[in-house]
Amino acid sequence: MNLADAIDASRDRLRQRLGARAPRTAILLGSGWGALADQVTDAVDVPYAELPAFPRLRVGGHAGLLRAGCIGARDVIVLAGRQHAYETGEADGMKGAIRTLAAAGVTTLIQTNAAGSCDERMRPGELMLISDHLNLPQRSPLCGEPGDERFVDMGDAYTAALRTAAQAAARAAGIPLHEGVYAWFLGPQFETPAEIRMARLLGAHAVGMSTVPETLLARHAGLQVLALSLLTNMAAGMDTQPLSHAQTLACARAGQAQALRLLQAVLAALPA
Repeated sequence: MNLADAIDASRDRLRQRLGARAPRTAILLGSGWGALADQVTDAVDVPYAELPAFPRLRVGGHAGLLRAGCIGARDVIVLAGRQHAYETGEADGMKGAIRTLAAAGVTTLIQTNAAGSCDERMRPGELMLISDHLNLPQRSPLCGEPGDERFVDMGDAYTAALRTAAQAAARAAGIPLHEGVYAWFLGPQFETPAEIRMARLLGAHAVGMSTVPETLLARHAGLQVLALSLLTNMAAGMDTQPLSHAQTLACARAGQAQALRLLQAVLAALPA
């Protein structure tokens, strides 16, 4: 089955499972954010394995489950897990999933991730709203796409109006929310101290191994994007703590209560 047919089949399967529901907002959960799926009420679960355009996941902390329902008064689709570029060497692992969402009527993608802080003012356990990104590997999931639509304007990659609403929601909830530039490294190895010094010189405030390919896909599909990072560690060379995926998950679990409270507040504040 080619990708276009897989997307059509996934869209039809999703519509069949959702019935009369038509969520306009999707949330892509990264490491440490998985507990948000437990906040969904009146839920319908669809494993990625039932959706031909969706990836098969092989990273701890990523369940591979689509859950549709309500968080507060908002209808949402929650994607529990993403495929990372470091799993295959390609940046297009979430292409089918995001295009299925767009085909099913989703207009806004909220992304979450765990990230390392490059800024001494932003400490582990705190949260950052992504204002822009650095695509350091210069990989794109849009390579090979036909037509002029592949030349996507990234001047407002993370929708300004959504960021304004998120900051207002954070202030109202009394939750500190930094804002800054996220630098994407391919991984799976963590960055070196020299690479972190480079990223800081280029203007990065946080680093991670996800989010940027999905933002490119979402913007190509016409979706608005909002993205939040849960800071789980200081980046290499900025602390004596050795870096590991287990440490990332442990720190993410420690900070997830406030992260989830923020995301719930943001969802309630976003325009209908």
